[in-house]
Amino acid sequence: MRLLQLLRPTLLTFLRFSMVNILIIYTGGTIGMVNDPKTGALIPFNFKQIQQNVPELERLNYNLDVHSFDPILDSSNMTPAIWAELASLIQLKYDEFDGFVILHGSDTMAFTASALSFMLENLSKPVVLTGSQLPIGEIRTDAKENLITALEIAATKNNGKAMIPEVCIYFDYQLFRGNRAIKYNAEKFEAFRSPNYNILAEAGVTLSFFSNYILPQPEKELAVHINLNPNIGVLKLYPGISSQAVRAITHSPVDAIIMETFGSGNTTTAEWFLTCLQEAIAGGKVIVDITQCLRGAVEMGMYQTSKKLQQMGVVCGFDMTFEATTTKLMYLMGQKIGKEEVARLMEVSLRGELTA
Repeated sequence: MRLLQLLRPTLLTFLRFSMVNILIIYTGGTIGMVNDPKTGALIPFNFKQIQQNVPELERLNYNLDVHSFDPILDSSNMTPAIWAELASLIQLKYDEFDGFVILHGSDTMAFTASALSFMLENLSKPVVLTGSQLPIGEIRTDAKENLITALEIAATKNNGKAMIPEVCIYFDYQLFRGNRAIKYNAEKFEAFRSPNYNILAEAGVTLSFFSNYILPQPEKELAVHINLNPNIGVLKLYPGISSQAVRAITHSPVDAIIMETFGSGNTTTAEWFLTCLQEAIAGGKVIVDITQCLRGAVEMGMYQTSKKLQQMGVVCGFDMTFEATTTKLMYLMGQKIGKEEVARLMEVSLRGELTA
């Protein structure tokens, strides 16, 4: 008995450090909303109320810590400055925790996940974003399952290393690569899809991980990049688009343009349109061609229309989502590497965001 009493502090210390440590970062979103009795609108409340609504958290064998944003944000107010705050917080707490779960509004979740995937280079730990379509206090809410399973995913290890060493989104029983996901449904619990890439895991009776689609563990240490350049214009094509509408984008003081084209990357061949693009590129702008289609990819040169774009220096966006294209451009342009290098790297898979 005396020996056990002497060993007890050591055993407790071992158990404490052998447990998985997860940091929950609460930014806001529907998962933490309640109805305002005066207006009926959804308004945010603090994370302590979430803990009261999810007593199951106490049963998880994890050390959970919480960092709550103040003020709590509606995700429609998300900005690159907040992404930098998130990335810096993860960097600060990186050695203390085995994984990170970010509670976030679903409207801009795919943008945040994409941005963080580029900002957190050589990530070796899971960063799982999740949220819900219904507030956590509702009887039929999807919030509890999303939160609890996101924590399980963040805690899962394989041979002592994180099972998911990347930024991802967990929603409605499926785990998506963050920079491959889009929000496609505002009404169903199945809010997200990954049109051009397989899911990373699926939650059923057990958690099934699809290792062939998960990024490998990096060989280098974490490098965090917080400088982003959001000076981007968007040109979405439609039949009958006017020269005035096109010039409003191509001749604006932006540094890059995302051009959402038809099919596999096609545009009108009208001379005035091609001239607008040529003048924009000559003026130092990077133009990236992505398709308006949810599935499939841009194939520069497949048709005569896109061949002309390729010849003038339009960048191929392959099968990147709009969210990934936007945040990748912000990330690359924030590195001060020159427009030619930005254009080159936009066509290279940096974090598994495209299939070349």
